[in-house]
Amino acid sequence: MGALGRAVVITASDRAAAGIYEDRSGPLAAQGLAAMGFDVDPVVVVPDGEPVADALRAAVAEEVTVALTTGGTGLAPRDRTPEVTRPLLDRELPHLAALIAQRGVEAGVLTAVLSRGLAGAAGKTIVVNLPGSVGGVRDALAVLEQVLPHAVGQVSGHDH
Repeated sequence: MGALGRAVVITASDRAAAGIYEDRSGPLAAQGLAAMGFDVDPVVVVPDGEPVADALRAAVAEEVTVALTTGGTGLAPRDRTPEVTRPLLDRELPHLAALIAQRGVEAGVLTAVLSRGLAGAAGKTIVVNLPGSVGGVRDALAVLEQVLPHAVGQVSGHDH
């Protein structure tokens, strides 16, 4: 197993799940996690809404170390990732989600403040909702590479 554990990326996209377009944000998130030292499962692409919850529940049940979602965090009617994530979280990390949005703003994307993504711990799994755009994932990875190793250590009970 990778030094930091096992990770999964779940892409929430009706169109990518239907094969209308290729998921680009999920593979980028997976590459970023692998570069951090995680063993990363193949990206799971599901339609928006309840399928995201199903995939997250499976990851938490398997005690995956980190589960990232991409997509479904905006204001479109089918963007339901935060709503299906929140009931699974034991403890939220609102400042992590806020810092990810701030990083986007600092990169010149003011609409990053419209992301409703959540972050938190579900059992021993760190869960973070990322935007569905490649730029949003890139900005989030810049934050996560600085904090995920410490968060993983804490949630697994190691001294901090």
